[in-house]
Amino acid sequence: MADLTAPAARPANPRFSSGPCAKIPGYSLDMLADAPLGRSHRAAVGKSKLAEAIDLTREILGVPADYRIGIVPGSDTGAVEMAMWSLLGARPVEMLAWESFGEGWVTDAVKQLKLDAVVKKADYGRIVDLATVDFDKDVVFTWNGTTSGVRVPNGDAIPADRAGLTICDATSAAFAMDLPWDKLDVVTFSWQKVLGGEGAHGMLILSPRAVERLETYTPAWPLPKIFRLTSKSKLIEGIFVGETINTPSMLAVEDYLVSLKWAKSVGGLKGLVARAEANAKVVWDFCSANPWIANLAEDPATASTTSVCLKFTDPRITDGAAFAKAIAKRLEKAGVALDVGAYRDAPPGLRIWCGSTVETADVAALMPWLAYAFEAEIAELAKAA
Repeated sequence: MADLTAPAARPANPRFSSGPCAKIPGYSLDMLADAPLGRSHRAAVGKSKLAEAIDLTREILGVPADYRIGIVPGSDTGAVEMAMWSLLGARPVEMLAWESFGEGWVTDAVKQLKLDAVVKKADYGRIVDLATVDFDKDVVFTWNGTTSGVRVPNGDAIPADRAGLTICDATSAAFAMDLPWDKLDVVTFSWQKVLGGEGAHGMLILSPRAVERLETYTPAWPLPKIFRLTSKSKLIEGIFVGETINTPSMLAVEDYLVSLKWAKSVGGLKGLVARAEANAKVVWDFCSANPWIANLAEDPATASTTSVCLKFTDPRITDGAAFAKAIAKRLEKAGVALDVGAYRDAPPGLRIWCGSTVETADVAALMPWLAYAFEAEIAELAKAA
């Protein structure tokens, strides 16, 4: 320990949490001054703000014109549940899981909706072999495993002429990864991930095929009011033009608009993807140069560019969980990395958010601190031996 010297450079922003994520660079609460606080979201100004959020989402993500985009309650979880409860049951179902949130959707489909679903799972660091998936069934999956650091590399395995619907939880992928819209029928995400927005609200994007299902199929189970997307077998169109099911936070809406406008300023989706990829590459290169740490993702093609999950591989580490927690605590105490411990259900390690609002210079400044913390904790192990 006496020979260790803390790095001189520090990340300007130590917020590497995987959700809620770092705000946009240069963020200030003054940016929210135009929020129509104390006004009804049904007033013209409220509807205008909500419609603008939908329109900018479509523009930046490149969502096709015939896809519906709605703002829904309950964050990404609410959006996924709304889709599952409203759409599943019409056809056989296949559930894919490679991390904790995907596991949650499996539980809901099998234990709550009582569906006789085919369940395919992969260990942390891997994804299911998509070539084995029957897309003539309805398929539910996460695009990017926020807690496992793996992602679907592309949509090539999803056939264009599939009979089933693809329901994709894209909460830590949207705005940082290219999503193949022609291969996805339902896409959900939340504001507090890649664009660093505030919580509580989710986005639900429906393809024409999904809308057709909603209008021609009635689930066997009762739907809570907050999940209802149709009335008299017709889509409630108001939901998809800003007439939200329940009262939204206009402050959070304004915050999302600020983030969307920033996204346009950095080159839209192309610029956002490039920022996340540059951030992740810094961590990947660090892992390649240091044999004591590795990406949890086993196949580089499936490695996440947002929630980069790491594992310690040094044989001197006998208690991986305790060591990883000590590293995360040391980094937080130094004020250089906040909230970078692995998710509670994931293997021991670290999780460094590299989404589009994070500056590459901050990721680069963190890497020497990670090496410093590792050497310091190894020295503590030697001291205790």
